[in-house]
Amino acid sequence: MNPEIKNCQNCKQDFTIESEDFSFYEKIKVPPPTFCFDCRVQRRMTFRNERVLYRRRCDAPGHTEKMLSVFTPESKQKVFCHGAWWGDGWDAMEYGRDIDFSRPFLEQVRELWADVPDIALLNINPVNSEYCSITEGNKNCYLVFGGDFNQDTLYSTYIFRSRDSMDTYWVQNSELNYETVDCSSCTKLSWSRYCEGCYDSAFLFNCKGCHDCFGCVNLSNKSYCIFNEQYSKEEYFKKMSEIDLSDHAVVEEMKQKFATHMVNYPRRFAKLLRSTHSSGDNLENCKDCKHCFDMFEGAENCAYSFLAYSQVKDSFDVDHVGLGTELVCDSSTVYPGHRVFFSRFIFGGRNVQYSYHTHNSNDIFGCVGLRNKQFCILNKQYTKEEYETLVPKIIQHMKDKPYVDAKGREHSFGEFFPVEMSPFAYNETLAQEMFPLSGEAAEHGGYKWRKKEVKEYIPTKSASDLPPRIDRVDDSILSEIIECAHKGTCNDLCSSAFKIVPAELAFYRNRNIPLPHLCSNCRHYRRLEQRNPMRTWHRTCQCSGAKSSNNVYQNTATHIHGTEPCTTEFETSYAPDRPEIVYCEKCYQQEVV
Repeated sequence: MNPEIKNCQNCKQDFTIESEDFSFYEKIKVPPPTFCFDCRVQRRMTFRNERVLYRRRCDAPGHTEKMLSVFTPESKQKVFCHGAWWGDGWDAMEYGRDIDFSRPFLEQVRELWADVPDIALLNINPVNSEYCSITEGNKNCYLVFGGDFNQDTLYSTYIFRSRDSMDTYWVQNSELNYETVDCSSCTKLSWSRYCEGCYDSAFLFNCKGCHDCFGCVNLSNKSYCIFNEQYSKEEYFKKMSEIDLSDHAVVEEMKQKFATHMVNYPRRFAKLLRSTHSSGDNLENCKDCKHCFDMFEGAENCAYSFLAYSQVKDSFDVDHVGLGTELVCDSSTVYPGHRVFFSRFIFGGRNVQYSYHTHNSNDIFGCVGLRNKQFCILNKQYTKEEYETLVPKIIQHMKDKPYVDAKGREHSFGEFFPVEMSPFAYNETLAQEMFPLSGEAAEHGGYKWRKKEVKEYIPTKSASDLPPRIDRVDDSILSEIIECAHKGTCNDLCSSAFKIVPAELAFYRNRNIPLPHLCSNCRHYRRLEQRNPMRTWHRTCQCSGAKSSNNVYQNTATHIHGTEPCTTEFETSYAPDRPEIVYCEKCYQQEVV
């Protein structure tokens, strides 16, 4: 088929369904989407609350204890604690019901979803790590989200197999990291991005195998460098002794200086490591992946997806998936799955459609909370023959009588759950991180919005009044309620005030780092700003021959195209109006590698 331009139901912008996309949809027997890529991602992310936690009571019979939960105390959703949800005191099949072909099918799924108990928090096998969510195997961790098998780690997201770290995002196999983003196998690294195998350094960008470096960009296997200038070991430590990183004002000054320094060096148009015939950014060991982001360890034949690892194949519009997932469409959090369509939180499943939070269940349609089941529809058991007869009828019914939400958007077969079904407010979810909206704009778009709570506490200290150096901070800081420098005026889930916990203070003292002036949520959003968006623009390499086209960077090597401008075109996540110098792969390799 030829490419087809469609108008998005949600944003009303045109988007293209490519000819090869039609082949995939035909293969899995689902119609092409009616929402554009951004709106499809946004819709799925309204169902994922990672970071906003509440205290509420467990709704399981005989339980009265309060627990941490991603669901508000006011939520109508029935919520069980971890032990009760996994216990034998209830059976999701008890909520099973017949199909009503006089009403939209998704309306019935919505009712089932509201009735079946949900788990308060996905926090598997924690050890002294109560305040974590969508995590597994963490020990002595605090406010870690989407990270597994860490120890003594605080305020971090998507961190794996790391320890003694704080304020990180997308970090793995690291130790004693602070304010690092997209780093791996690093030790004692601070205020750095896109680094691998670096240690005893600060303010690095895109460095590999470096140690004892400061304020450097695009270096490999270097030591004793400051702002990309080489020094002797003695000179380096003498100069570094003059930079007091335990002082908050000095750190802020270095942040600004480093930001200015970074834009003077070329960037790789996209991070596509050992990846072939692929587009997007942050791809590693991928093949034939189109418009994909943050995908690792063997993704193949995927499109319009992000955050996937470990052998994900033949899947479109997926996120937070892995472990051999295959033939999945418009679904989130699948580990693993085969032929999973328009579902989320599927932990082991085959032939799963329009289902939520099921475990090791196959051949299910419109089910919630099932474990080890097969041939079920709306949590009701059928024979194999009955199931195979009913499913085509339901699909046709969904096409004939789609769910129409309050904004008039039709959700026929082939569309993910409508946002009205999300148990969360927009500003509780990843949607707000990826597609930030004001409360007014969110409600106008048909999303729920949670108004800022009036806190009972009164700040006892302003951020501006904090001791400037960590060596001037005594233990009394642990009893202070510190007013965030944003004072709740930003759109970043600012908590307005925060406290310093003992493990946090010990970390600052050990690493000689000043106290933060922002709450943990605002710090998280500052880290998010350091990453490129999940969008691409068609651009041309900015190498003009001897230098960059903006005359800022002088090339250090003769490139293949000589003194003439490079004409290589590519898709990049760097927007044309950004100040960074963007080179194609060949020009970048000649300068950096």
